[in-house]
Amino acid sequence: MTMHLFNTLNRRKEAFVPIDPKRVRMYVCGPTVYDFAHIGNARPVVAFDVLYRLLRKTYGDSHVVYARNITDVDDKIIARAASSGESIGDLTRRTEQAFLDDMGALGALEPDLQPRATEHIDTMISMIADLIEANHAYEAEGHVLFSVQSYDDYGHLSGRNRDEMIAGARVEVAPYKRDPADFVLWKPSQDDQPGWDSPWGQGRPGWHIECSAMSEKHLGQTFDIHGGGQDLIFPHHENEVAQSTCAHGGTKFVNYWLHNGYLMAEGEKMSKSLGNFYTVHDLLDEFPGEAIRLALLKTHYRKPLDFTKEGLTEAKAELDKMYRALDALKDIEPSTDQPSADVLDALNDDLNTPLALTHIHELMRGHGPVVKGQLLASAQILGILQQNPKDWFKGKSTATQGGLSDAEIDALIDQRRQARADKDFAASDRIRDELLDQGIILEDGTSGTTWRRS
Repeated sequence: MTMHLFNTLNRRKEAFVPIDPKRVRMYVCGPTVYDFAHIGNARPVVAFDVLYRLLRKTYGDSHVVYARNITDVDDKIIARAASSGESIGDLTRRTEQAFLDDMGALGALEPDLQPRATEHIDTMISMIADLIEANHAYEAEGHVLFSVQSYDDYGHLSGRNRDEMIAGARVEVAPYKRDPADFVLWKPSQDDQPGWDSPWGQGRPGWHIECSAMSEKHLGQTFDIHGGGQDLIFPHHENEVAQSTCAHGGTKFVNYWLHNGYLMAEGEKMSKSLGNFYTVHDLLDEFPGEAIRLALLKTHYRKPLDFTKEGLTEAKAELDKMYRALDALKDIEPSTDQPSADVLDALNDDLNTPLALTHIHELMRGHGPVVKGQLLASAQILGILQQNPKDWFKGKSTATQGGLSDAEIDALIDQRRQARADKDFAASDRIRDELLDQGIILEDGTSGTTWRRS
């Protein structure tokens, strides 16, 4: 089945035809590294991780290039470093690693390229100079701004007219702007702020130019797919289109624009004051990363998602059932490494992960070497069921949640085994109950006692 993706640019589902099947290129907007990633940040990571896996399956691992940037120069970073007393370098390195660790815990593959903004300043300066030379940008009071009126197609991606764009954008009012909609490409830096030498003085880039420069550097002037959250369509992606197209003499920037839907938490917009602001880092103390991933995949990536703790509990229970079904096939050697046609068809239809999960549940009801192979290969594209069932049910190997560690559980099971050998069944039952109170379920079999976390 041909892959079809919903293209925000044309507002319809379209057959995906790469520019070069030997080098399929995708760019996704990455984190601004000043704090832990919240669950809304994780949604595009998981969604585009599935697309990355699907593209690799379709075109071959070595024929897909996935770039996701790191924004490590930004006003939020400067403000956070100033308030915390931490150096900007220490802050960005620490939070970048935390982001990678947390997304890795969700089963996300690392992109092929993770360019940092601060490593591409020269490329940004060169692109800004090209825009000035082409009369699409101008210098004013140490700033360089893009002239929106110079680009007739401005607003095409978001589908907004000029009045809507001005009303809907957080437009910075500044006397040096020729037009209220003009946006900053370069801004001056104070002595206590990060800055680089440029033809317009010591300064730093605006947010939008960063992604245009990094994607051009690594993927070329025109590439296949650009992804991100729906909240980035305007102004960020609209501005990317304008500046990249104008810097390259009208050359098309991106062929397919993909955007995931909005995320709420517990029925409301995430807010620390409401107690529903969930960072991935904190959620991982309560739930396995795979359960968080499954909770995100159960809703189609373009649909709004209401993320709840109850939904995470349900996802954990669903994975328990999946791993039990997989464990029932433990003595069967898979005879194929190909996903089921139904799962592939669902994912090729604009990443329909809910339907793909339905087909995976159907596979779980089957038996035999073909079924096991299809189940594992299908789940691999979704990034689930990649653990040994015994490891899954044992859960965390340390008592990070205040519970028993693996070693402590094994020691109690040894005590129970000895009590049974001594026919001290009261002690045996007491140990079983003690473990059950800690959420540890024992299963006695002919080969001995195994355990899992509830």
